[in-house]
Amino acid sequence: MTVNADRIPVIIGIGQINDRPERDDDALDSKGLMLAALSAAERDAGAPILNRLDWLGVEDQISFPSDAIHEEVAAALPKRPANVFRTEEASGAGPTELLNEAANLIGRGEARFAATVGGEALRTAARWAKVGISQPGGGNDRVREIGERSTTPLARRYGLATPTDVYPLYENATRKAWGQSLAEAQAESGRIWSTMSEVAAANPSAWLRKPVDARNIVTPSADNRAISFPYTKLMVANSSVNQGAAMIVASLAAARELGIDEGQLIYIGAGAGAHEDIDYLRRDGFQRSASLDATIAAVLERNDITVDDIDMVELYSCFPCIPKMARRALAWPLNKPTSVYGGLTFGGGPIGNCMMHAAAAMVEKLRAAPGTGVIVSNGGFATHSHAIMLSSQPAASGIFPQDVSVQPRADALRGRVPALLDSYVGPGTIETYSVPYDRNGKARFGVVVGRTPAGERFLAHVPADDRMLLDLLTDGTHEAVGTAGIATMMDDGRSRWTATPQGAAK
Repeated sequence: MTVNADRIPVIIGIGQINDRPERDDDALDSKGLMLAALSAAERDAGAPILNRLDWLGVEDQISFPSDAIHEEVAAALPKRPANVFRTEEASGAGPTELLNEAANLIGRGEARFAATVGGEALRTAARWAKVGISQPGGGNDRVREIGERSTTPLARRYGLATPTDVYPLYENATRKAWGQSLAEAQAESGRIWSTMSEVAAANPSAWLRKPVDARNIVTPSADNRAISFPYTKLMVANSSVNQGAAMIVASLAAARELGIDEGQLIYIGAGAGAHEDIDYLRRDGFQRSASLDATIAAVLERNDITVDDIDMVELYSCFPCIPKMARRALAWPLNKPTSVYGGLTFGGGPIGNCMMHAAAAMVEKLRAAPGTGVIVSNGGFATHSHAIMLSSQPAASGIFPQDVSVQPRADALRGRVPALLDSYVGPGTIETYSVPYDRNGKARFGVVVGRTPAGERFLAHVPADDRMLLDLLTDGTHEAVGTAGIATMMDDGRSRWTATPQGAAK
């Protein structure tokens, strides 16, 4: 078969930036990080590329709000690309989707050179606000603000407003579904996160480069406060960073014309993506993600590989439940690293651009040791899944352009979605739950996602002063998911959860 090198996409340049200036007013904003990362990627390619780009894909950012960040970055390049694109939101699946789109453009013959870039400066935004340096909004409060905008009035009424409130719903449900005790589930999380800290320690581009043992990761302390049961600070994404990353993609023919060494070229394989309902309370359950399962299965099939053919992975790691679900869908062993850059806690968690850093790190590893890698990304509230393969091995032509979506496959895997009640009074069982903590490590409240005897779903509040019930949910001496209780009505119109003696004994 004739190989059309004009239609085969390869990664020819990567760039990563960690900005830690001594003076706050010397810090880069998000645009500055993106431009610095693009320049670094051009240097890595070893040829002038930024004046040849046909397309620029920009991952949206939240640190310095701007609907035109993509145009601002494009205007600062030596030559504005003919086409410029920005993702709809700062979502963790965005970087792999952009990489897939760059490959599709080359596969369609619509581009010879393309670049993807992103950058977040939440650390800068927060520090500038603290010292009174004028800047257009942003800062760490943006994370909560955006989270609250993305949730429904019902969810907000019960306090499920941010990722740290919501992802425990998956953590607690999966623990029960996998038959783990709390200690066993935490041990798995600790082992994965400790390994990621070791990966980050060996990665010059990681934000935190100090290994941490598994016990210290899962144990609350003065330096590792409880965030939301059962997560500590060292188990969640570290968004207080100044990081930028970029990738330059070219057709194989264009790369060869520039004289780029064949050993530097990393081939892009087929990708896949699907999503869940944006309202996480209207999903079939919290013990798995049909979209994640479908996406991973499709990437293996589309690239004709098995888990035994994969040398390295990046499993999105905003919270432990995501890589734990992903590694089960992939059949990835617990004793092998789930990250090539250090994950969102240690490698760095620049909101939607984390997987740009992961892809850059994977390129470096594949150049050093030829093989195959798979990136599995996640966005929203476990809403969006996207995966893609990278390889040092030459790819066949004809892979691109491709239809990334495997939504019908995900929908076929999904179970029945229960009816969601706006209010409920009566008996029920706990489907899952969340207990957020304050900065002093005390429970702010609890929220139960319950099921009625008829199978409908409802929410119920657990007050902060109900120590007996909060202990029931968090002490680990028994499994709270599946236990019985009663929802009663409070004066503010919310349901309140009370465990029955029979339920508490289970």
